[in-house]
Amino acid sequence: MNKYVLRIFFTFILSVHLSSTAQQTTQKFKPNIQHGVSYQKVDDISQYYVSEKLDGIRGYWDGKQLFTRRGNLINSPSWFTQHWPTYPMDGELWLARGQFQLLLSCATKRIAVENKTTSCWRSVRFMIFDLPKHLGDFNERVIKMRTLFVQNQSVYLAMIDQVKLEELSALDHKLDEVIATHGEGLMLHLASAHYQQGRNPALMKLKKYQDAEATVIGYTEGKGKYQNQLGAIKVKTSDGIIFKIGSGLSDIQRANPPKIGTIITFKYNGLTQAGIPRFARFWRIKASG
Repeated sequence: MNKYVLRIFFTFILSVHLSSTAQQTTQKFKPNIQHGVSYQKVDDISQYYVSEKLDGIRGYWDGKQLFTRRGNLINSPSWFTQHWPTYPMDGELWLARGQFQLLLSCATKRIAVENKTTSCWRSVRFMIFDLPKHLGDFNERVIKMRTLFVQNQSVYLAMIDQVKLEELSALDHKLDEVIATHGEGLMLHLASAHYQQGRNPALMKLKKYQDAEATVIGYTEGKGKYQNQLGAIKVKTSDGIIFKIGSGLSDIQRANPPKIGTIITFKYNGLTQAGIPRFARFWRIKASG
């Protein structure tokens, strides 16, 4: 089982665990949060704030408690949220680049350890990136977030760095820097935009994909709408890394999958700590083996 599949599995476990815990401790609360869309080229990058897209767990602070994006209570130690503002905040629980699984392991513990010297939460930070209840545009919200951060006494609360760029070339350079240090990508937020529940075109996700070749060595049967069709192809790279690719395949390719031995080209976004391509998706057939 590759790291990407493990991440989906562990995320599911997190949801189930937190849902069960939330039912025992508090009523489920579904936050009305906004979500970004895929990047579309902009004419004037100076109209946007740019920040790193963190590989963490989305969180919503309602002023008293911390919830997941689906509304499940996150049971952190009492000291973790001590001194936090009573102002609702949207953000990301984060450890460091490439440490998602360690973060997930910490967040899924049934009982949060209160002892700061032994608790895994001592290294976690809640990185705020927006204020859902603020009525101003994003430029005003950035100013408010910076004020909250400066006035805040908690070392476990931080703000994602929001910067302005003057040229599109600077955006490419910043993306290269983030990817080079094993980051996930960038977020672009229109300065004049207001917070909007659901998909907001004023908030864009920018990632940089890579491509490589691999040989088809097996198949996985599809489920649901792909019943009796190809679910995923099992591939092996020249370095001996074996994993599955289930996205990017057309309906025709699922009905008539590439033959065993076929060399395919796939796109991906960096590597996991185990060297497995992240978010791999089928691109095209390279050649027959």
